[in-house]
Amino acid sequence: MPVEPPAMVYPWQPPLVGQLKAEPEDFRVEELPATTPEGSGEHVWLEIEKRLLNSEDVAVWLGRVCGAGRGRVSYAGRKDRQAVTRQWFSVQCRPEQEPDWAARAQEWSRERAAAGDPGGCRVLQVARHGRKLRTGHLAGNRFTVRLRAVTGDRAAADAVLEAVRAGGVPNYFGVQRFGRANLSKAAEWFAGGRAPRSRNQRSLLLSAARSAIFNAVLRERVAQGSWDSLLPGDVANLDGSGSVFAVPEVDAELEQRVARGDLHPTGPLWGSGDPLVAGAVRALEERVAGEFGELARGLEAAGMKAARRALRMRPQALQWRWEEDALELSLELGAGEYATSLLDALMVEGAADADQGSAE
Repeated sequence: MPVEPPAMVYPWQPPLVGQLKAEPEDFRVEELPATTPEGSGEHVWLEIEKRLLNSEDVAVWLGRVCGAGRGRVSYAGRKDRQAVTRQWFSVQCRPEQEPDWAARAQEWSRERAAAGDPGGCRVLQVARHGRKLRTGHLAGNRFTVRLRAVTGDRAAADAVLEAVRAGGVPNYFGVQRFGRANLSKAAEWFAGGRAPRSRNQRSLLLSAARSAIFNAVLRERVAQGSWDSLLPGDVANLDGSGSVFAVPEVDAELEQRVARGDLHPTGPLWGSGDPLVAGAVRALEERVAGEFGELARGLEAAGMKAARRALRMRPQALQWRWEEDALELSLELGAGEYATSLLDALMVEGAADADQGSAE
């Protein structure tokens, strides 16, 4: 039986209707690297702009074109397919193995176009570094998003965006996290069915299962009005870091730090081990996880360790401008945060024909 991602709810009704990703150029992403290559070392780092390709497509191509194989290619974070995105990849290969990267990218793009596939890429920078890129090793992402055929209450939309700029928005995992039926595939695997064929596929299924439980907990916290405040027994996240600490009781100082954006309440990335939460917060999380019992048990059996994720995200450098029937937004988000979490709070898709399910 298909398993669907939990519905995302917000503290307000989205005031707009419009189209997202009507064209790939309507959704632009630029990775903000945590490290830049030093110029020497056994790994080649490449900054690549891709269009209508996912990150894994490019990683497979890079491994093939230099003969190193997919296993020697890495990247910090997955980027959307239905978009124009810039991100860094690293390839472990000897200097004599290196092709003319830019020329091979042009050749690959021409081959795809001749076959009727508009997806392609171009190489922007190439440099060597002593270490490979690791998953999650990025400062964040910069987004430029154009919403088309927009109708609705513009004054209410301005108010939502001002509220987001001041106090943040629920930090849901975006719909692209769930891919095409990844939750159903994870449930089948955990129930004794076919195991993932590759390490990448295994990672996608585990991520989808964790994300579903997290989103369901966040939805409950939004419904009770506590997604942006600490409760006794909560676990707090220090803004801009992975640091967390238990909050047995909430005092005025903690409330002020949450109001300033220094701290955020967190939700579970499900796995085995101490979840750190207590009291009513723990009871809520265990109840929600129980609704996804097969997924929760499967994550524990797969060796995933309990971790935490902020329930709130606060976009940086958020700006917007209205056009005749369009709205353009620019913003910066931290690693692992989804622009669609903001966009879903602002707009319901109407006549858009964007293939959300094809995103990574």
